[in-house]
Amino acid sequence: MYVIFGAAGKVGQTAAMQLRKASLPVRAVVRDAKHAAALEAIGCDVFVADLHDIEALDRALDGAQGVQMLIPLPRGDARPADTMRKTIEVTARALATHRDAHVVALSDYGAELDAGTGITVLFHEFEAALRDVSPKLTVLRSAEHMQNWSRVLPVALSNGVLPSFHDPVEKRFPTVSAHDVGVVSARLLREGFDAGGRPGVSPGSSTRTTRIVSVEGPTRICASDVAQAIENASGRPVKAIALPRDQWAPTLARAGLSDQHAQLIVELFDAHNAGRIDIEAGAGDRANGATSLDSAIGAMVTSNTDHTSRALD
Repeated sequence: MYVIFGAAGKVGQTAAMQLRKASLPVRAVVRDAKHAAALEAIGCDVFVADLHDIEALDRALDGAQGVQMLIPLPRGDARPADTMRKTIEVTARALATHRDAHVVALSDYGAELDAGTGITVLFHEFEAALRDVSPKLTVLRSAEHMQNWSRVLPVALSNGVLPSFHDPVEKRFPTVSAHDVGVVSARLLREGFDAGGRPGVSPGSSTRTTRIVSVEGPTRICASDVAQAIENASGRPVKAIALPRDQWAPTLARAGLSDQHAQLIVELFDAHNAGRIDIEAGAGDRANGATSLDSAIGAMVTSNTDHTSRALD
């Protein structure tokens, strides 16, 4: 049985679908039963569980051969770091009693750094916690998801300006489609644990190894490339503008983020703009997704247009 946590998300849905296409049994774990129908339609066994409920997690992991594990970013949470740390602690305790399972942990570029990276520090802690309890651990670190630009897409379409925390807007950085991360995660689960990547020895152990796989898209991009892709897909002129740093926190607050959540994002983009968030040199294996920026942005523009049209009907 392959257990997919976060099965309602873009990465999780894709991973579940890839495994089902290979006729493999999938238990799709979601936090809300409203997501069950779509996953049951592709043949998944759906399990509803709160990631802070260790008894539910233990039941979800029963009989697991492979597990995709993640630490979701809490929305509208006044203390997101505390919530994520609680999730890390509970999931690590649950996985400690299922040591035969191969765990693919969804992480981020920059997670090898233990300070100064904002919300990415939580993924550093996530990796460290799982190294202590999972002898068959693959860490899948992904670049920034292309789909994150959907948050500011309506602004770009309405006034022709794409606000960017990436500064300068011509600076290139790694990115990847969330769907491609799901494809790679499913492949790693099918392959099973392989410590052939560069080993990472966990604290207090000289034998335990962790495979690290880093995934990004076919090419590196800049914010101006995103603006051009939106223009190409929509037929409207769009220009990327680096948002002044003193406007970052107020902008995030208007988007509904708490003060602490906004500060974690500000610290992350400070690290990005300083060139600290990238693939870890010499660590493990690399994978490349096939989805181009134009393809991902085109799908988002179409979805936004369809959503707007339905709202006006």
